[in-house]
Amino acid sequence: MMNNSTSIQDWLYNCIRCGNCKYIFKDYSPSCPSGEYFHFESFFASGRLWLAHGIQKGELDWDSSLLDPIFACTTCSSCEIQCLAPHHEYIVDVIEELRALAVEALGPLEAHEKFAKRIQASHNPYGHEHHNRALLEIHNLPEKAPIVYFVGCTANYREEVIRDATISILKKTGIDFTIVDEYCCGSPLIRTGQIEQVNDLAEHNYSVFEQAGAKRILTSCSGCYRTLLKDYQKIGLRPDFEILHISQFVRELLDSGKLSLKISNTELEVTYHDPCHLGRHMNEYDAPREVLANLPITFREMEFTRENAWCCGSGGGCKSQYPEWSLETARKRITQAKSTKVSTLVSACPFCKRAFMDANDGSLDIIDLSEIVDRFTET
Repeated sequence: MMNNSTSIQDWLYNCIRCGNCKYIFKDYSPSCPSGEYFHFESFFASGRLWLAHGIQKGELDWDSSLLDPIFACTTCSSCEIQCLAPHHEYIVDVIEELRALAVEALGPLEAHEKFAKRIQASHNPYGHEHHNRALLEIHNLPEKAPIVYFVGCTANYREEVIRDATISILKKTGIDFTIVDEYCCGSPLIRTGQIEQVNDLAEHNYSVFEQAGAKRILTSCSGCYRTLLKDYQKIGLRPDFEILHISQFVRELLDSGKLSLKISNTELEVTYHDPCHLGRHMNEYDAPREVLANLPITFREMEFTRENAWCCGSGGGCKSQYPEWSLETARKRITQAKSTKVSTLVSACPFCKRAFMDANDGSLDIIDLSEIVDRFTET
């Protein structure tokens, strides 16, 4: 696509490498995790766009020296927020397209190829036995319901406590819902340029949503939310159902009075991390905060928050391919959370939670929004 797209050519020419993408505009604090870690221009958005320009013009040949600058990026979208040029909202699109071209020319990176093969074999990147149908029996759920809870791979196979807390909330509030025979949403493949399987995964998921009679789809994972709502439309799928992140649905339950909270004298002090896929990618900053505002907790914001939040370091295939850098990025966010003097760091994405748990030195409790909501929800 990059070879033939006039619009992409225009976006590349719009970048004058001014450097705004490297810093938070209001105070010039660092905003790009990869650029701050690797220290070369090619690891910032401006450098990546220049690489894309060289490939577009035929001035650069594909070789392995291009791979780290192209793939060592969490696609957190902070550069899109800071950039003031007309092309700013398409920077991540260009990077993801560049990755697809890299995979076509040189093949996928080793760690990325491993989880792609697992998705093909068992429908999830962790290689676990596919067990969604068993959840229907375990939780006594119907085959069909107006609301489908799309669990997501990480909540299903790594952070099951998030899945169970979400199911608990839905049951406590009397929601008519079910779980379907979902496959990986395809986000890990899209982010790493391995796009061959994505159409089949998307079509399967839309098919099982329709078979269940779904009117609304709920997700725990911010990456799943972005993929189901935004990426699937790019491949021509137009949903006949509404897609919501669990924070948005819980806010609805609170606003309607369907979710009753326990009266508590807890002294729990909490800060919140904005997942990149929920915040910068989908512009949802308020729902999680409005949910937290209803809980009997003390809430404190970090210095870098909302559109200026520091990334957890795990997105874009970086946790698997660049684990040391990913961990260092998460540690920096942990330090920012600790500076608020709270006891608990809450996020709204299973992948963010895992990143912070791996980076945590034991000084913070790391939990998902669904867990803290379930803790205070009346039976």
